[in-house]
Amino acid sequence: MAGARDLAPLPGGWLVLEKNAVRLVDAAGTGRASVAVRGRQLDVRTGPHGAALAIVIDANAERAIPLRVDGRAGTLAALPPLPETGYGIEAACLYRDAQRLTHAFLVGKDGQAEQWLLDGAAPQRVRRLALPPHVQHCRVDDADGTLYVAEEGSGVWAYRADAEGAPARRAVGLAPPFGKLAGGAQALAVLPGGVAATDGNGALHAWRRTATGWSPVAVAGADIDNLAVDGTGRLLAYGGKDWRTVALAMKAAAPVAPLPVVTARAQTDPVARAGDAADDPAIWRHPVDPAASRVLGTNKKQGLLVYDLQGRQRQLLESGRLNNVDVRQDVAFGAERFDLALATQRDDNVMVLFSIAPDGTVTEAARLPTELDEIYGACVARPVGGGLDAFVNDKDGRYLHYRIGRADGAFTARVVRRFRTETQPEGCVVDEASGQLFVGEERRGLWVTSADAAREPRLSMVLAAGGLLRADVEGIGVYRGARQSYVVVSSQGNDSYVVLDAAPPYRVRGAFRIGVNVDAGIDGASETDGLEVTSANLGGPHARGMLVVQDGYKRMPDGPQNFKLVAWDDVARALGLD
Repeated sequence: MAGARDLAPLPGGWLVLEKNAVRLVDAAGTGRASVAVRGRQLDVRTGPHGAALAIVIDANAERAIPLRVDGRAGTLAALPPLPETGYGIEAACLYRDAQRLTHAFLVGKDGQAEQWLLDGAAPQRVRRLALPPHVQHCRVDDADGTLYVAEEGSGVWAYRADAEGAPARRAVGLAPPFGKLAGGAQALAVLPGGVAATDGNGALHAWRRTATGWSPVAVAGADIDNLAVDGTGRLLAYGGKDWRTVALAMKAAAPVAPLPVVTARAQTDPVARAGDAADDPAIWRHPVDPAASRVLGTNKKQGLLVYDLQGRQRQLLESGRLNNVDVRQDVAFGAERFDLALATQRDDNVMVLFSIAPDGTVTEAARLPTELDEIYGACVARPVGGGLDAFVNDKDGRYLHYRIGRADGAFTARVVRRFRTETQPEGCVVDEASGQLFVGEERRGLWVTSADAAREPRLSMVLAAGGLLRADVEGIGVYRGARQSYVVVSSQGNDSYVVLDAAPPYRVRGAFRIGVNVDAGIDGASETDGLEVTSANLGGPHARGMLVVQDGYKRMPDGPQNFKLVAWDDVARALGLD
């Protein structure tokens, strides 16, 4: 393979990038197929039965070209170029995520970058992102979802490859005065357990991935123009004439079993405010037509949104900075009955009560003052004697248990109980069937106490933060099934959702993530604040109920936050639930 500018391993062969072509060769170096292109930056991801997907930059057109490889048949074909980015592509690389979906990163010289999903009927742009200027190469470690970029004059940086969640950048190896990469990073290769790069003088450097970052590894090599990794994980270096193997003591970390992934069946229209705006959902079931049910969602910069089950916005009530919302139907106040939603309003530290008409139309019904200084989370329940109980909390840990009643045709509220958590709470939910109140303390975990105003509110820890449940502990919902009931908790620290039994000893049934629905063009969910779940038959895919979650990062395309609608059947199947 003398003269090859770049290499990418395949089962039983290689893809070879030469001056004017990409060639498919077997293990003996015999050519089997080629695609004419004046290209640069070759990367590949293999699949079953000898299939593979590669990418190369067409240096003339400044377009990224995917290539389909069939190793068994010995064929290589160029697919349509990815859409124009509007900037010259300096670097391109592939990423295969936990769902086994393949993505491409396209990086411009000025730091503009895009991530594209290559699976499905046509490529879809997942997000735009900002990377350093003068990136020469990029590579992704699929095992831990790390995007490495080599910045000329600076060094190697590591980013989160998964589009869901907050962006993050960490230094791996830098140029003086902070590191040893003279002239910055040039060629780049991901190895099992670490990464290698060359500096501006052609010297080789390597780093082993640790629990806290990256540790330098001693390695010898000079006058190196490019790097590659063979199919066994060995490092190859190109010195201008041919490729050679480089001895490097590196060992891959033990693989971590990924959480099961479910996908949303629908998503709501984005909220009308950018930034951290959407927060908490609730579900209202239509009394006659389940398919006409509604999802309520708070926009903490604007008010209350009402959506249908296809995610289309039906109403916007500009009631101020609403944080949490909860719904109870058929609430009895003597002879009067109402479907009600209650939300916390942070401008005036009040509870806002909404009535819901039989056709799903929502109307503001009352504003009820509270004693709190920074009202935050809330949940509601129907006590045995009628009326509505509201549990509202403050960022300082205080909980106030209000009894909401009716007098002279108006809603009233009085405090019937007080308790607190040591640190900031938010999410809570009442399981009316068991009389339990589940309380989330963001940094510490999930607690339970009695929802009965006549009982002492002693908090007992159900599930501490750590392990599957990662702080912040956010939204909480109860799924009450015919045979078994579950608590669903948003584990914001690792973008997942934990499911446990709703009765002692509160056995943990597992956790899952919400991933990309390729066919529907719906992104995954991450950094979820609020959630709600119901076992009610809402028709169609939601005949066994539905989970609604707030999505902290809207992708495909980038946009304001929204809510994802997940069929409970999909959750039950992923975790093996009854």
